[in-house]
Amino acid sequence: MLALLHPLHRTAAMTLALACLATGAPAARAASDFPTRSITMVVPYPPGGPTDTVSRLVAAEMSKTIGQNVVVENKPGASGMIGADLVARAKPDGYTFLANASLHVINPYLYKSMRYDSFKDFAPITQLADVPLVLVVPESSSVRTVQDLVKLGKTRPLNFGSAGTASAQQLAGESFKVRSGLAMQHVPYKGSAPALTDLVGGQIQLMFDSMPSAMPFIKSGKLRAVAVTTPQRVDELANIPTMAESGFPGFDISTWYGLWAPAGTPPEIVAKLSQHAARALKQPGLVSQYASLGAKPVGSDPQTFARFTESEGKKWRDIVTAAQIQPQ
Repeated sequence: MLALLHPLHRTAAMTLALACLATGAPAARAASDFPTRSITMVVPYPPGGPTDTVSRLVAAEMSKTIGQNVVVENKPGASGMIGADLVARAKPDGYTFLANASLHVINPYLYKSMRYDSFKDFAPITQLADVPLVLVVPESSSVRTVQDLVKLGKTRPLNFGSAGTASAQQLAGESFKVRSGLAMQHVPYKGSAPALTDLVGGQIQLMFDSMPSAMPFIKSGKLRAVAVTTPQRVDELANIPTMAESGFPGFDISTWYGLWAPAGTPPEIVAKLSQHAARALKQPGLVSQYASLGAKPVGSDPQTFARFTESEGKKWRDIVTAAQIQPQ
């Protein structure tokens, strides 16, 4: 093609081509060499919560294959928005990325003003896991079934906790409140861990929580599982009925976890992070640990995860509307 051009045009074209190659070379080399140092996985909740638990297991496995340590940093607060904002503003080089729950795509419909755009300011990496929610009460509670809870709620106001405003835990509680007609007050916490501590202590009466954080309390006998929020029972709590079986047909609310890089991160680096996360999610030890927590590993590619987050955003928008939760 260059041979057909006028000599002056041919010289210009060759110069432009060389300039493009020179410009792209550092980026291509950076992607092929990535990573050359430790990587930070930001978890926007306190240690011990479901997002933290699910993410740390993946970070540990990724560290083994990616060639550098994947270090978890907890940046809790503001329904996960403090940590997410930190990642949105981070250098888009793959060395800082976000591990978050479905709350990431719920927040836009509950907050009028956010410092970042949950969709435009992030590059989806992969979905980590799909996780049912479980309705739990203190072991000392007289409640053993959902109908027991409904009867109790008709005699006194109830407080239900969550991992934070706009979380899937809150929306499950709000949905139950609307459908049961009970007088229930939402008490938001900075993550599941402090909420579960208060639930054990009796400061709140119930909580819809993710299984990864609730299961240790259930297994230790500190909390009692009453129902799961998925259409089918889960293997880890096979004797626990679903909300649908407990008198609330169609009740289907679960949560999920994923990884995001700052927007502008080179696609090659996003793909590499996704591949290492997917590899981690296939390791027998991690699969077993996830199963014990009620979490189902996924490991989708970036394009599939991008489509998934978009559809989930629309679903949660509809749930927020149905529950008549006003943006703050």
